[in-house]
Amino acid sequence: MKTLKFLVLAAVAGWTLQAMPAQADLLSDIKAAKKIRISTDLTISPYGKVDDKMQPSGSDVEIGKLLAKDLGVELELVATTASTRIPNLQTGKADITISSLAITPARAEVVDFSVPYADQLSVIAGPKGINAKSIDDLEGKKVAVTRSTTQDSDLTARAKKSQIVRYEDDATLSLAIASGQADLFGTAFAQIATINAKNPSRELEAKFTLQTFLLGIGVRKGEPELLAWLNSWVKENLRNGKLGAIHKTFHGIDLAPETVKAGFN
Repeated sequence: MKTLKFLVLAAVAGWTLQAMPAQADLLSDIKAAKKIRISTDLTISPYGKVDDKMQPSGSDVEIGKLLAKDLGVELELVATTASTRIPNLQTGKADITISSLAITPARAEVVDFSVPYADQLSVIAGPKGINAKSIDDLEGKKVAVTRSTTQDSDLTARAKKSQIVRYEDDATLSLAIASGQADLFGTAFAQIATINAKNPSRELEAKFTLQTFLLGIGVRKGEPELLAWLNSWVKENLRNGKLGAIHKTFHGIDLAPETVKAGFN
């Protein structure tokens, strides 16, 4: 009877082990493949863009290059838009996302974030001739946003008396603004200078700030080793000033104090 009981317990234990999923370890997979796939939007300058030599550029691209170099692997950029940054992680099309992805409670429910590596000032902008100093001033106005961005969710919740017009990516949004298809638009502060450079006659300016967001590297849930490596990497490169230098080069301003502080916690 003892032998029979032992066999039954052994069978149950074996089934349990087989039924349990293998522990995820994407960091080991990346090192074994000698390549990291980073999802980055190349239509949201100066975070991501294509330069005059048709090469990927921008602060997020440079950060991806630095990360891959320090990890000792090849970089493969995976093209994305604002609405596919998280799905690319969930479906395994990318290993991580470095694409001006703001850390929000809703997003943190479906993906993990590294400590902040950069920040983004979210604003309402428009032509100088339009007066808008607060959310209340958006009433009755047509306001353009890029779909699935923090500006989209923020204005959907707070500007219920405005007409929100959604575009699929920042390049399309920029064209819409340049052609006057909306009165105002929600965007990252850095985008205003980029749009003005292409369409100086519009004389666009920031009207008021919506929020200041901290940006994190996105990782799909269940990858503790990769997340721990990314956190250590971000903190080290905030302390040594490399991430700050990249931000200053492409954005013309220093990182926010709260971002730099993350490197010393």
